[in-house]
Order: sequence, then structure tokens, then C-alpha cells
Amino acid sequence: MVHLWLRAETKPKEHRAALTPLTCKELLNNGFQITVEKSVDRIFDDEEYERMGCTLVPTLTWKNAPADAYIIGLKELPENDDSPLSHQHIFFAHCFKNQGGWKEILNRFIKGNGTILDLEFLADEKGRRIAAFGYHAGFAGAALGLDVWTHQQLHPKQNFPSVEPYPDENELVNYIKNRLDGAVAVRGRSPRVMVMGALGRCGKGAVEFAQRAGIQDKNIIKWDIEETKKGGPFKEILECDIFVNCIYLNHKIQPFLTKEMLDQGRQLSVLVDVSCDTTNPNNPIPVYDVNTTFDNPTAHVETTNPHPIEVISIDHLPTLLPREASELFDKDLLPTLLELKDRESSRVWKDAEKLFREKCALKICVSLDFCDMMFFTHI
Repeated sequence: MVHLWLRAETKPKEHRAALTPLTCKELLNNGFQITVEKSVDRIFDDEEYERMGCTLVPTLTWKNAPADAYIIGLKELPENDDSPLSHQHIFFAHCFKNQGGWKEILNRFIKGNGTILDLEFLADEKGRRIAAFGYHAGFAGAALGLDVWTHQQLHPKQNFPSVEPYPDENELVNYIKNRLDGAVAVRGRSPRVMVMGALGRCGKGAVEFAQRAGIQDKNIIKWDIEETKKGGPFKEILECDIFVNCIYLNHKIQPFLTKEMLDQGRQLSVLVDVSCDTTNPNNPIPVYDVNTTFDNPTAHVETTNPHPIEVISIDHLPTLLPREASELFDKDLLPTLLELKDRESSRVWKDAEKLFREKCALKICVSLDFCDMMFFTHI
């Protein structure tokens, strides 16, 4: 019997879940054992899981789980802990592309003889990701980008406030649309929004939010491989009010923007890095070096240009819409989770473990070899 142990998320303001109650019900019906850690932050109440037949246990007890249990979650493991890890963990480890702290997280699994089955690298036969939060990441990124722009027009001397999650997409769209109407009345025009990677899941989410918020299509600049094949930097970004970066970085590319460009004349005042490769040495937007949070959503970029520019670099944007984001993600992930019943014959899970073993053997965290591919792919 496959045993999945849903751990409580510890990242501040993370409200999503790797397993929804409905997904748990489907897994239970297929002979899985499901243990769920209690959580006051998760968008789904503990009782929702209990009604489905899951076993509830105290928060952060996964280290005591049976040795054969898969520990499943989304974001980082608890901080300030370097103890060995012996279980098989299914989550977004963020350590296979030279991100900050990659050595430490890999060493914990090496020391404990545990395994990372990274959700980010579960792929189909064509190399496309099995499941991703890309759509809602782009959707939320565009929403916050527009919200910050409206704040700059309506309250130019005030810092942008903290942000709380929304119960559904419609409420978020209506809130931003009303704010946008007021800002356009003050500014005298609608903002121009550029979406980089517009044909991917993330880019499509960003474009759709802008459209639903009332931005005319002529003011939504959609760039993808064709527009960027010459390589950056791209001065066209400076001509927009809001830049939303939605690419998935595989290896080093020419930067889209440079710090020196921001000193020039520009309209650009909001930069949303949905891809959020902040600690990646190959970050194509090397104009900032900090992650922002829902408590402090923006960071100011110092330039010689008096026109201010703010960066949004929140690395878990989909939790702005935690219920819908979790449900869409699980819908795509469920068939692959069911393959855990016969993991030895599942190409997806075998490839995931192989990748982890390769990273451990190399003792470095490098990007997958995409040298024969286009310089970026989609989230």
C-alpha cells in the first residue's frame, strides 16, 4: 500500500496544499493510505480531509512517519535544520539549478539516504511538466503588478501595503478592476503591460488577468520565442508600464534588462518577476537581489532616474488564490500520483529519482542539459 503523508507548510502565508481533500478521496479509493498533518494556514480545513477518510496527525510530525511513507508538500522544508533526511520527499526542492542553499538541502538527503522526487521536474515524454502552478502564478503576478501600478498613481508617496489571499478569481479581478478604473482616471490613460513568455501556461495566466481586468489588447504586449530570439537586452521593456516575466530559465541567457538601462528615460515603473530566479546566477533580470513577500510585496530599485521602479519577486504567487491553484495543480498531478502504485514501471518517477541521483553524484546543482533547445521554455 502506498502511504502519502501530507506535511504542513511552514513558509509564511503559504495557504496551498499539495493534496486537496478531493484528491485524497480519489487516492483513498485507489487503495492509498493518506496521513494529513493538521494546519491552521492551509486553505482546506482539517475537517475536510477527515471527512474524506484521511488520518489526521499533529503538525510537523513527518520525521516520525513510517520509513516507507512518501512525505509530500510544496514549498521549502522548515528552516534552521540540517538534520539528515531519510524519507522520500515529493516537493519543489529548488536545489537543482544552483539556487541559494542547494548544497545544504542536498547534503541533508545524502546524509540520511533520503530521496527528492522534485515536482518541478516531473515531465511527460516530450519534456513538458506534468503539473505546475504556472497559470495561477502568471494570473496573480499580473494582478499584483496592476495593483502596484494603480497604487503608484493613487498614492505616490505611500508604500504598497501587505496582501492577503483572495477566496476566488472573480473577487480578485473585481478588486483590481475597480482600483484600475480610479488610477486610469488620475493618469489619463491605461497602463501598457508586457508579458514575456506569453504562450506558456504562466504567460497565458498573466495575459488573461490583464484582459479580465479591462486592459485593451493593444496595451498587452505579448512576447515569446519569436520576439526574443535575437537575444537581450530589450529596450522595448522600458516603453511599457508593467513588465511581467513568465519564462522558465534552463541555462544562462543574455539579460532582458540591465541596471544601467533603468537609469535611462522609461515608462517602466513595475517589474513582476514571476519566474523568480532571484538566487540563480543566471537570472535574466539582474536588477534586484531579494525576494519580496506578501507582507512586503515590493522592493525599490535604486536608479539615477527619478521615475521610481518597484519589483515584485514573490516566489509563491499562486497562494494569492490558494484553493483554485491547488485544485488545478492536483487535477494534473493525480494520474502521476496514482502511478506510485507501480513505481518501478513508471517512467516519470524513475526519471525523477535518476535526476536526483545525478545531482548527488555530481555534488553540484546544474541545470539539465538543454543546449540543443531554445534559450527559454515556458513555466
